[in-house]
Amino acid sequence: MHRIVFVVVAPVFSFDLAIARMILDTADGYEISVCTADPGRVEAVGGPDVVVDLDLAAVRQAGTCIVIGGGGRDTDRRVLDAVRAAAEAGARMAAICTGAFVLAQAGVLDGRRATTHWGLTDELARRHPRVTVVPDALYVEDGPVLTSAGAAACVELCLHLIRTDLGAAAAATAGRLAVAAPRPGDQPQVVDTPLPATEDTSLAATREWALRRLDEPLTLTDLAVHAGISVRTLTRRFHAETGLSPLRWLLHRRVDRARQLLETSTLPMDLVARHSGLGSADSLRQHLVRRTGLTPSAYRRSFRTAERSRSEPWPTLRG
Repeated sequence: MHRIVFVVVAPVFSFDLAIARMILDTADGYEISVCTADPGRVEAVGGPDVVVDLDLAAVRQAGTCIVIGGGGRDTDRRVLDAVRAAAEAGARMAAICTGAFVLAQAGVLDGRRATTHWGLTDELARRHPRVTVVPDALYVEDGPVLTSAGAAACVELCLHLIRTDLGAAAAATAGRLAVAAPRPGDQPQVVDTPLPATEDTSLAATREWALRRLDEPLTLTDLAVHAGISVRTLTRRFHAETGLSPLRWLLHRRVDRARQLLETSTLPMDLVARHSGLGSADSLRQHLVRRTGLTPSAYRRSFRTAERSRSEPWPTLRG
């Protein structure tokens, strides 16, 4: 069992704590605790105050330490010491929304990329110049340290943790229980809200068509022809519906396919690249390292499920 310890810092958004716990509780393999500097009632925003029973001694047992709350205020020295000690002991560190300010104050984010709520990214950069702030991402992973934007972005972060720890199938199950399919971390935090899609305007059918052809060299023109619209209209509608350009969306889906194949098959790397549409083993390595920080072979060693690898047939390329 992997022990996850939430460190709650007042004021905490009750939604952030509730949704993060709910998502992680759906996955078998975690033991979850919640602690704070002074056990008892913790001031909350957007809901009732939170009652926490454990003190910061619980952080010493954390495999993953997730900081929630703080509101960007100066943080209790006891919290900073506990968080810093956990990081130095090798725990994976994470922060949801303004929890990034706590990690920054503890020095955990020095020299790393990080994000927080879009309305506070400038403040985080101003107050902590040693942190490379990514202002337009749902979550950022830099080695063993992860940070997320506010509100629903914590869902994406938690699903990413589940996928990293327990595999794609566990993340998919958790996602189906809680939300729609998880989004990539570098999707923009703020997406222009499109007009309600109808069967005539939604590009869902084109996206589904593309997902069945990830191993083919799809172009913007191919997508536009399938949708029956111009490339310019396709690009505009695609961004409105997904927050990503068509080609960037395709790249994310191809990397996801490659990760799935690495987890569930023993295919050689060049075939993983071909089946996922990434072209070559070198291209696969480049994109996977950029997305996960791991080479394909390291990713397979970490996440491949032996039982599924033996039982699932190799996919077949068309033609």
